[in-house]
Amino acid sequence: MKRKKTFSRLLAVTMLPALVLGGCNKGDDSAGKGGEPSEAPTTISFYSADTNANWVNMQDEVGKKLTEKTGVTIKAEFAVDGSNQKIPLMVASGQYPDLVFAKGDANLFVDAGAFIDLTKLIEEHAPNLKKLYGQYMNRLKWSNKDEAIYVIPTLQPVNQTSFDAGGTFQVQHEVLKELGYPKLKTVKDYEKALQDYYKKHPTIDGQPTIPLTLNADGWRIMISVTNPAFIATGAPDDGEYYINQETMEAKLHYKRPEEKEYFRWLNHMNDIGMLDKEAFLQKTDQYEAKISSGRVLGTIDQEWGFGNATNALRTAGKENRTYARFPIQLDETTKDASFQSAGYTAGWGVGITTSAKDPVRIIKFLDYLASEEGQILMNWGIEGKHYNVVDGKRVIPKEIMERKINDNANFSKETGIGLYLALFPRYGDGVKDSTGNYFTTNAPETIKQNYTPSAKETLKAYGVDMWKDLWPKEAEFKAKPWGVAYNIPVPSDSSINITYKKVEEITRKRIPEIILAAPSKFDQLYDQFIEELNGAGAVKMEQDYTELVRQRVKLWNN
Repeated sequence: MKRKKTFSRLLAVTMLPALVLGGCNKGDDSAGKGGEPSEAPTTISFYSADTNANWVNMQDEVGKKLTEKTGVTIKAEFAVDGSNQKIPLMVASGQYPDLVFAKGDANLFVDAGAFIDLTKLIEEHAPNLKKLYGQYMNRLKWSNKDEAIYVIPTLQPVNQTSFDAGGTFQVQHEVLKELGYPKLKTVKDYEKALQDYYKKHPTIDGQPTIPLTLNADGWRIMISVTNPAFIATGAPDDGEYYINQETMEAKLHYKRPEEKEYFRWLNHMNDIGMLDKEAFLQKTDQYEAKISSGRVLGTIDQEWGFGNATNALRTAGKENRTYARFPIQLDETTKDASFQSAGYTAGWGVGITTSAKDPVRIIKFLDYLASEEGQILMNWGIEGKHYNVVDGKRVIPKEIMERKINDNANFSKETGIGLYLALFPRYGDGVKDSTGNYFTTNAPETIKQNYTPSAKETLKAYGVDMWKDLWPKEAEFKAKPWGVAYNIPVPSDSSINITYKKVEEITRKRIPEIILAAPSKFDQLYDQFIEELNGAGAVKMEQDYTELVRQRVKLWNN
């Protein structure tokens, strides 16, 4: 591929979602550029395509300690809304910060020759990074044709053990308690619980009760509206695709007959007045405000999608109006595959650009963060201030834990604990350090200890200790050899990208229309939706993506 891309070409892919972007050609091998770093204080410029409302320019306690240990200060800029709009413009200008977290748009930097190959830098200067990624170093390679390492994965922790579940079908503890903790296995069970409570309580605190709401604001429509269609029909998360595990064939997951029936159920919920009339009009802040009021009985979302609202409910003394979550399925013929193993998925992370004057200093900084000392600092904070060591075990004092749970935003800004984890390399939950302590604070004992009284009561009523206990276990599924499909790099000049943009526009327009239509029109509209996807080139896109999946399997399983 050509290294230089025209401005108009970059604009053509400005709005492509992170689910399908990637790349395949070589960048400059600049591993030795800059020589050995000076130990004098230095500033690293950094851009993140994610948001970070709690960033205080490393003036938090952990940030100050990081600067003290490394001499590095990070001058960071974060995307305002988590979109990728600025990245193509940045690449077109040829002006880059030192370090970039591009989400799914790393391919734009690679194709423009803007990311350097990190292979030699890691080999010569980063023993902690080598230890961290260990057996997965092969998964850091860009592609079969280009085995350079352009990105150090940061979004996915290494050797992560998910101790708990965060989604997808949420229902208030108060609803469950009043109804005597009913069986919740299928969407019909879920519907009945919401409907039974709604009939008894048409208002809450003087405001109209909302049985079910969704968040369809921008990209969040995937999390709250379209992704649940495959989750509730037994498929794992591969972004916008369903991958046949036997043939490795990819197709848009909307084409599955099971998912059509899931959307039919949402159409039914709208028809009987159970779905929030503003579900497809409201912005995220309006969605959160409704949940914060305590009058939303249920939502279909991941826990992180409404965490601010949950905190607001606790602060307002409405802890009973926070939410329990269940692995609801369309019917009892499938099971939630959320915990199907994808191995270490690598993918999204940080890359060092050709603008960096001292790549060695940057890689050494990242290597410090990957060290035991760096990991403990980012996860736990400062010993004696944020945690103590008692009988060889790290223990968080009660007052610190209460602040962390009940005032998380201010706690994060002040202390910096957890603030740097999504930006830089990290071990996952369940990994222990050389002292036998977990690197992260998310151990099963801690999670259970921090459940609210209502959560503990609900879990006890359903005969489990943790939310994850309600979900099918990892061992019930065959591991996916391609990892997750949305992390597979796609050449930026591939027709996949252009077609997907059309598919995205069609989907985000038609799915709400289908859900809000009269039931008598549902089949006709859904069939027209599939025809429209195919007319936009979906079949060719699926064939091309199938080839990428098969190439990934070959690369990762040599």
